[in-house]
Amino acid sequence: MAASKILLITGVSSGFGRALAEEAMAAGHTVVGTVRSAQAARDFESLSANQAHARVLDVTDFDAIDSVIAEIETNVGPIDVLVNNAGYGHEGVMEESTLAEMRHQFDVNVFGAAAMMKAVLPFMRERRRGHIINITSMGGHITMPGITWYCGSKFALEGISEALGKEVASLGIAVTAVAPGSFRTDWAGRSMARTPRSIADYDAIFDPIRQARAEKSGKQLGDPKKAARAMLAAIDAEQPPAHLLLGSDALKLVREKLAAFEAEISAWETVTRSTDG
Repeated sequence: MAASKILLITGVSSGFGRALAEEAMAAGHTVVGTVRSAQAARDFESLSANQAHARVLDVTDFDAIDSVIAEIETNVGPIDVLVNNAGYGHEGVMEESTLAEMRHQFDVNVFGAAAMMKAVLPFMRERRRGHIINITSMGGHITMPGITWYCGSKFALEGISEALGKEVASLGIAVTAVAPGSFRTDWAGRSMARTPRSIADYDAIFDPIRQARAEKSGKQLGDPKKAARAMLAAIDAEQPPAHLLLGSDALKLVREKLAAFEAEISAWETVTRSTDG
């Protein structure tokens, strides 16, 4: 068995966060989980007397994050792995969606994750070890109509993860962006924020996608417990991946995107090369 580690996982009340916390504890690790309420904290800590530690923290409360991390380091122990799991999906055609909705989507999915990373890095850097896992989405590689703000946030987190990984690799810190496909979580259900429809011109392209997503919710291909085990395999790896896709749907769609991108690059190669001085 791999050495026992302390994992800090944001958003452990449900979905990937809860599944990973449970699998990690079953594997002998200690988990500090962030939750949004005192009741959720009690629920989480009831899972294990010794291994489950809850902290009430909203990842958009940027001013509170540093002190919470310092307190965990002091009272629980050195954070070996940060898992940025807290996030939500926003569904809405771009023209119909507000900039305030975009800002909140980025505050949670991007700025919250970045603030958590900035808070743990000084400790990991001093120890010359650590692993940051950012749960992105296949929507950080591929796009579809009607989740524009969401895809934008996940593309941003993918880019931040990859660049940070290059900055900290020589300091003994690994960064992995985990991009799940469709899983049986609350993402498409109660966790999804939806902008009301207002422009009929988008009905034909968007309504079938919204309907298919609603019908598939709860019946998705992916099993969160198996996703959790895949993440634990990455955490235990000697050389963790910079990018890890989860699910055969993510694999298929991302490969199709890369093939289409390569074809387009080739089609426009002459024009691309024409700009050299």
